[in-house]
Amino acid sequence: MSDTIRVVGVSGSPTDPSRTTALVRRVSEAFADKLGGETQVIELATVLPALAGGGYRPSLGPAAQDALEAVETADVLVVGSPAYRATYSGLFKLFFDYVGQYALVDTPIVLTATGGSDRHALLVEHQMRPLFGFFQALTLPLGIFANERDFTDYQVTSDDLDERIETSLSRALPLVRSQLVANAVAREPALAGG
Repeated sequence: MSDTIRVVGVSGSPTDPSRTTALVRRVSEAFADKLGGETQVIELATVLPALAGGGYRPSLGPAAQDALEAVETADVLVVGSPAYRATYSGLFKLFFDYVGQYALVDTPIVLTATGGSDRHALLVEHQMRPLFGFFQALTLPLGIFANERDFTDYQVTSDDLDERIETSLSRALPLVRSQLVANAVAREPALAGG
């Protein structure tokens, strides 16, 4: 088992290129950089054909199985979705429907979302936070919302967004580090003997 901290990002955008993917990538890399870890970003748009394999997890294609395994074994998750009709995308929900019910217990999760205007900003609090509450995950205090003005050519170009990412990072890092230690201790085998 590797001691490297794995930050896994999940972009629930059904399109490529995607502002959501750009945001998830930027936030994932920022967390990995501060934690001395590595980043993997899963773009659900590319996993969709493998998710369409059937109604039960064993019938999903290899790309979906690999993505689910990466999410369930991540040390830190950064999840993001574009706003669709006041909630996360159906693709985002479909993917997390296959995640094991207890696979994310106590996993630190950074919530991100994108939308056409700031009217969608509450998506993070009113839709995403309850979903990950179901998983008993540790959703971090400050979610990150970005709108179209924060991007140019599907790249983060807003100083204001970079500042929001940095604020979320600085507020979350003590909690993340504490949880990573607790999770490592919980995984240690029980000491044999007396």
